[in-house]
Amino acid sequence: MTLHRFTFRAMAAENEIQLHCDDPSRAGDAASRAIAEVQRIEAKYSRYRAASVVSRINAQAGAAPVAIDAETHGLLAFAAACHRQSDGAFDATSGVLRRAWRFDVSRVPADGELAPLLALIGWKRVELTDDTVRLPLAGMELDFGGFGKEYAVDRAALVLNELGVASALVNLAGDLTILGSQPDGSPWRVGIRHPRREDALLATLPVSSGAVATSGDYERFVEVDGVRHCHILDPRSGRSVRSFQSVTVHATSCLIAGSASTIAMLKGEHDGLAWLDLLGLSYLCVRANGDIVDRFAHS
Repeated sequence: MTLHRFTFRAMAAENEIQLHCDDPSRAGDAASRAIAEVQRIEAKYSRYRAASVVSRINAQAGAAPVAIDAETHGLLAFAAACHRQSDGAFDATSGVLRRAWRFDVSRVPADGELAPLLALIGWKRVELTDDTVRLPLAGMELDFGGFGKEYAVDRAALVLNELGVASALVNLAGDLTILGSQPDGSPWRVGIRHPRREDALLATLPVSSGAVATSGDYERFVEVDGVRHCHILDPRSGRSVRSFQSVTVHATSCLIAGSASTIAMLKGEHDGLAWLDLLGLSYLCVRANGDIVDRFAHS
């Protein structure tokens, strides 16, 4: 059984699909279909695409409801569940904070810049029915950035599974889903990036099924007066979270793993780890002081 690797760019990142298959043509076709599914989701839900569902919803903020299909309703229902699980810390309307935060200049927004944006945040305001959604205030926005990529990972893996691929890995910018062990029965070896040492690994984890996703303060950040401010922003304060350097979670799907890692970052060190323990999820995290907490189910 030959391992085939396919790289592609989507969602502003370099991505990869690995799959075992004896037929190169079949492998290529399966990968192409999985990549097409990722591209479909990006086109449908990216806030950077003017024709996307998200852009249409945001353009109608303060006006009439927007018709949505079952797929979009399912994702919005998931966003609602994340809001409940996080006690309001995970909020799909918090993307407006990017209007104040920039991570290409070394400055932190003032309270006066954040206040009008905080007034536009509030998942409980979202009017969601089975087939419509409405943002009641002009200027409100939905942002699928907290779960859209992870959903795309799972969908690509589902495409491969439906095509009969039994051993594969779908990796979108470090968040991944795995289909089965490798042909010899051994697990895949998943490298987890060190949050403070570029090009170094924090750990290599054995994974035979499910998904692994990481949230951290090292992808997009600025340092001001010796304090790191990352892109994971608390919608209640508008400020950056600072309890962890990174949180990696293993779950049954990338959608769950990714949202859980982000919610843990937002909940903070004590509540975040207690919440992951309550859910029974495996995780590997680095506290703000550099201490490592390893609760990963090693095999």
